[in-house]
Amino acid sequence: MANLFPSIDRYIFRLVIFPMLGVFALAASLLLLDKMLRLFDFVAVEGGPIGVVFKMLGALIPEYASLAIPLGLLLGILMAFRRLATSSELDVMRAVGLSYNRLLRVPYIITAVLVAVNVALVFYIQPVSRYYYEQMEYELRSGALGASIKVGEFTTLKDRMALRIEASEDEGRRLKGIFARVANSKGQVLSISAKEGAFLATSDDPNTIILRLTEGTIVQDTGSATPRVLSFSRHDLPIDLPRVEEFRARGDAEREYILPELLSIGWSDGQPEAKRDASQASFNFRLVEVVMMWLMPLLAVSLAIPPKRSTSALGVFVSIIMVVSYHKINQYGEDIAALGRVDPILALWGPFVLFAALIIWMYYRVAYVPGGQAIGALETWFAKLSKRIKKLFKRRRPKQIASMETAPAE
Repeated sequence: MANLFPSIDRYIFRLVIFPMLGVFALAASLLLLDKMLRLFDFVAVEGGPIGVVFKMLGALIPEYASLAIPLGLLLGILMAFRRLATSSELDVMRAVGLSYNRLLRVPYIITAVLVAVNVALVFYIQPVSRYYYEQMEYELRSGALGASIKVGEFTTLKDRMALRIEASEDEGRRLKGIFARVANSKGQVLSISAKEGAFLATSDDPNTIILRLTEGTIVQDTGSATPRVLSFSRHDLPIDLPRVEEFRARGDAEREYILPELLSIGWSDGQPEAKRDASQASFNFRLVEVVMMWLMPLLAVSLAIPPKRSTSALGVFVSIIMVVSYHKINQYGEDIAALGRVDPILALWGPFVLFAALIIWMYYRVAYVPGGQAIGALETWFAKLSKRIKKLFKRRRPKQIASMETAPAE
């Protein structure tokens, strides 16, 4: 029997790891795809380069990973034990003396690794990446990423130049259909049109770029009845870049603080009370989300095992609803604790204690009560509802067939 345990551990590891990785990939992909569509719209409106979308998505990966990791862990273990239960392998393992605690050895090793990863994400990597995302969004709005000149629209630069570009090719390296109206130092107005052009950087002044125009015309308003018209094959037009203010320092919101900063601010008498409350709420929210991961294996086993002679997947849906609901309750608790209305310990650790007690009771019912079911009453109600729905469809189907048989032929 001693030689059997390592092979069982490897078997359970294979059953857990593949569904878990699949849920990770699916959850992260859905979250990123939803955000990607919004970012493409935002970048298109601001006129920025497409490449910045993928940089902003990369900055959001730690935030989405911290949500996908607990869900993937839960569903990976749940799917593994559900397969063992529906194939009767779990009954064989229990018959040879393997308890649920013993079978959870490998899932808890996986949980320990993922808890360490999630701690690094929520306390260190996620705050920094969130700040990096906010910085890129600010630079995109301010034009620091080349988004200040939009194709097909007039753009005013320093109140002395109006510029319009009809089309852009090669990611902005080749411009077509250029029109510019420039006021020089003498008060004269120049109207410039060109077939093509390109922006070039200057080594002398980083705040000035050159718009090199080819095949165009300059109309100079001299104040007389007849303006001066010049044609050119190449003309360099200097453009002063608008000054972009530096982005704020990290720490505008509590979610941008790393763990040492949260601890120093939240428990410092020198900080304002509102900031201390917000920092303590953010710290407790992150901590309670990580600690709850230790109960995910117990919840997964409690909901994975259907009633005998049943292949019901109700436990899968209940597990998702429970985890999402608990996460939303924690978010609400963080919000009211940050406002100082409720103590963070009560707002965040109170729901944790209730949720943990429910999970432990559910696991006790499955692991230590013969024939016990964590959601037995819910399974019974769901089975009755399914039978009624099937009977309803069976009654309607013969009526539909009879109506088709009695229908007159055209």
